[in-house]
Amino acid sequence: MLIHSSILSDKGLKTPFTCSTKFFLATAVTISTALLAQPLSAQENGDVEEIIVTSSRVPIPLRQIGTSVSVLDELEIEARGNLQLSDVLRQMPAVGSTSNGGIGKNTTVRIRGEEGFRTLTYIDGMRLQDPSAIQIGTDFSQLLTDGIGRIEILRGPQGLAYGADAGGVININTRGIDDGLSVSLDGQTGRFGTSQLSGNVAGRSGAVDYFLSVTDYETDGFNTRDIDNVSPDDDGYENTSFHGRVGFDLTDEWRIDLVHRDVDGANEFDGCFDSATFNTVHDCTNDYDLSATKVGLEYNGESFTHLLSYTTTESDRQNFTLGLPAFGGNGEQERIEYIGSATNLPGFDLVFGADQQEDVNNGRGRDNTGVFLEYLSDFSDNLFFTAGVRHDDNDDFGTNTSYRLSGAYLIDMGSGTLKFKTALGTGFRAPSPFEIEYNRGSSAFPPASLVSLQQEESEGWEAGIEYFSGDLRLEAVYFDQDVENAIFFDLAAFSGYLQDVGTSTSQGIELTAEIPVNDSFRVTSNYTYNDTERPNGDQRLRRPENLFNLGLSYTGMNGRLNVNGFYRYQADSIDSPGPLDDFGVFDLTASFEINDSFRIYGRLENAFDEEYEEVIAYNSAERAAYVGVNFRFGE
Repeated sequence: MLIHSSILSDKGLKTPFTCSTKFFLATAVTISTALLAQPLSAQENGDVEEIIVTSSRVPIPLRQIGTSVSVLDELEIEARGNLQLSDVLRQMPAVGSTSNGGIGKNTTVRIRGEEGFRTLTYIDGMRLQDPSAIQIGTDFSQLLTDGIGRIEILRGPQGLAYGADAGGVININTRGIDDGLSVSLDGQTGRFGTSQLSGNVAGRSGAVDYFLSVTDYETDGFNTRDIDNVSPDDDGYENTSFHGRVGFDLTDEWRIDLVHRDVDGANEFDGCFDSATFNTVHDCTNDYDLSATKVGLEYNGESFTHLLSYTTTESDRQNFTLGLPAFGGNGEQERIEYIGSATNLPGFDLVFGADQQEDVNNGRGRDNTGVFLEYLSDFSDNLFFTAGVRHDDNDDFGTNTSYRLSGAYLIDMGSGTLKFKTALGTGFRAPSPFEIEYNRGSSAFPPASLVSLQQEESEGWEAGIEYFSGDLRLEAVYFDQDVENAIFFDLAAFSGYLQDVGTSTSQGIELTAEIPVNDSFRVTSNYTYNDTERPNGDQRLRRPENLFNLGLSYTGMNGRLNVNGFYRYQADSIDSPGPLDDFGVFDLTASFEINDSFRIYGRLENAFDEEYEEVIAYNSAERAAYVGVNFRFGE
């Protein structure tokens, strides 16, 4: 019942593990086996009743869901200490991230090896897309972690409930709201001339609740590229972000919400071109502005829920070379979305919705209209399955049908629960207006100018097993997904946008463990093996075959002291024109609560001073230390 509130592939798996990866995998398996070998009575009794919204767009207990979802709460985000959201996301199962030289630079987040522009992102129910971007994706280089209270990551093609561009979904919620007024002020500073000041105000009074967050971030950065070697300079970044939401309870069932977000970013980088001489220069900057607003009307009744929302997004970006305008883009997006649910039906629930979206990029617009319906079983306490279908109508590419099937089966093991799960889903992505116009414009030439771009189509399935008991959770998932006609930019001749004829694949295994060793010590770990191929058999660029994350958390002195270590490792990744070196990075964070209102904290990033590249010819940050203070007070 819905809760109302706001096996390997036939293709076979390649396993070119490095020695280090074999060690990490063996360690994870050993720990997991040891835990399962313990008497179940030693584990905490009770099922996890964490509620997930992202899978079917309505709240459902995690234990009933057949899809794969990862969750981070406010304390876990705070423990990691990272300022850029992508650095938090990359520590989750099957999530990879690359950056062209650190915070504020071009950043891509990939889920299960798919393109970053297929990673759909929501924040407080608002679709966070950048209509001025080439593929109208999420600009993760501009997303900071301040004010974020919860993250849900849904893996695999998700065209059913989300429509186009959803090769995986990241659902972000800002911090929760309690009765009364609470205020949080935060300041930190550290290496590379980095400083951040932020403030959050939240509260509830009668029928009104609100949350406001303001962040001002600045860093001198570091030299992002080795080719800037004559008079190398630092490449800095500035970001001022505002995010606010206000809710009004009109009655016990009816509610209205307003969300607004503004981002103003300024970035320095290397390697642009002088339009007069066509020489490569390193005095390059870009400015970025985003303004997005959502208003929603919600009804929560005993048998039905309805949510109608309208979102408008405007963004502008402008690049400068030697201080003179080089090129830029502007975009607008308008989206009307309805999501409803019906419960108390005989043995099943229904989720249904419709949406209409218009994207305008540099004056060229396109509409897409979609409707969907999903069946959720409600006739058993241990067997759950869903089936849904979606129909889309795109101005440029006609109609498209997406579907998803999922199932979960629970076995009570006394002190814990064993869950078997599986899901099959599809999705699609139409070429963006920019991609289409670029190939038609004067900048394109053969072979790209001769290509008529077609929409991409994706399909993926997964099968997994989970064990959970109290705070203990173990998970193993196999996934296999394909993309037909993947679009890419011609990096060989720079002729424009080309399309792979055939199927690009991504398959692999995800292992996850969350282990509360005792009241003070907790271990989290995940490992992903991801084998990706283009139709010609080549490995897909910047997709590590091996990703490993290990987190160690200690809480002492009655919860006042928190120490956390996070290690991430990636291996067997390639870029153009060759392979990337394997690397591992260790971060250390610590915080101490002086009293209920005052907390001091610090973090050491890249503690072992690993020298590495995520993108060939782009540098990454050396070892850096940061310290900060936080004041919290309220009723």
